[in-house]
Amino acid sequence: MSGPAIAAAPAHRKVGFASGYLLLGLGLAMLAVMVVVTVLAPWIVPYNPTLTAGISLAPPSPEHWLGTDIIGRDILSRLIMGGRTTLLITVVAVTLALAAGLVLGLVSGYLGGAVDEAIMRILDVIFAFPVFLLAIAVVAALGPTIPNLILTIAIVYTPAMARVVRGPVLSVKQWDHVEAARSIGVSDTRIVTRHILPIVISPVVVETSLTLAQTIFTVTALSFLGLGPPPPDPNWGGMLSESRQFMELAPMTVIAPAAAIVFATLTFIILANGLREVLDVGSRR
Repeated sequence: MSGPAIAAAPAHRKVGFASGYLLLGLGLAMLAVMVVVTVLAPWIVPYNPTLTAGISLAPPSPEHWLGTDIIGRDILSRLIMGGRTTLLITVVAVTLALAAGLVLGLVSGYLGGAVDEAIMRILDVIFAFPVFLLAIAVVAALGPTIPNLILTIAIVYTPAMARVVRGPVLSVKQWDHVEAARSIGVSDTRIVTRHILPIVISPVVVETSLTLAQTIFTVTALSFLGLGPPPPDPNWGGMLSESRQFMELAPMTVIAPAAAIVFATLTFIILANGLREVLDVGSRR
C-alpha cells in the first residue's frame, strides 16, 4: 500500500468514529424522549384516551393540540398511550427473540455437528416464510391479543437473531485463547459465557437495534389489519386503520400516528448505524 493510502486510512477511521458518535448521541437522545414519554404516559395525557373529549373530527386547538378522532377522542392522548402499547409489545417481543436467538446461536455454533444441523434446519423452516405473512398466520390462529402478538413476533425474529450469533461463534471458537481454555479443562459453559459471548456481542447489539425498527413496522401493520391489541385501547396501527377514511376531513388523524411510527423507526435505525460505527462491527466481521 502506498504512503498516501496508509495515511488516509486512520483519518477515514477517525471520521467514521466521529460520525458514529454523532449518530449514537442523536439516537440515544431520541430514544430518551420515547422512554420518558412512554414511562410517564399515564400522567401526561391530557384526556382519557378511550373516552369522548370533544366534538367529532375537531381540528387542532388549544384544548386538543392534535384535534379529535371520529368519535371525539383526543388524538394526542391516544397517540401517547398508543405509543406506550406499541413500544411495550416491540421491546418485550425483541427481548424474547434476542434471548432465544442468543441461546440457539451459541449452542449451535459452539457444539457444531449434528446439533448445529438440527437447530439450523428447524430455524430455516421458520426463516423460509416471509416474516409478515408468518406473523399474520400465527396471530390469526392464536387470536389478536397482546401476549399472542408478543409471542408471534418473538418467534418470527428468533431465526435472524440466531444466525447473527452463530456466524461469529463458528470463527471465535477456533481462536487461540479459546483453544487454550479448552485444553486446560475449562468448562464449555464458562468458555461460551466468558471467552466467546463478549466478542460476538457487538453485531448482536446492532442487529437488535435494527430488529426493533423492523418490529415497530410489523406491530403497526398487524394492528392496521385488525390483528393488534383489541379496541378501545389505542395503538398506532389501529389509529391509522380507524382514520384512513377520514384523512381528507381531518388529516391530523393520520399524520399524527404516521409521524410517530416514522420517529420511532428512525430512532432505532439511527441508533443501529451509530452503534455499527462506534463498535466497528464491519471491521470485526
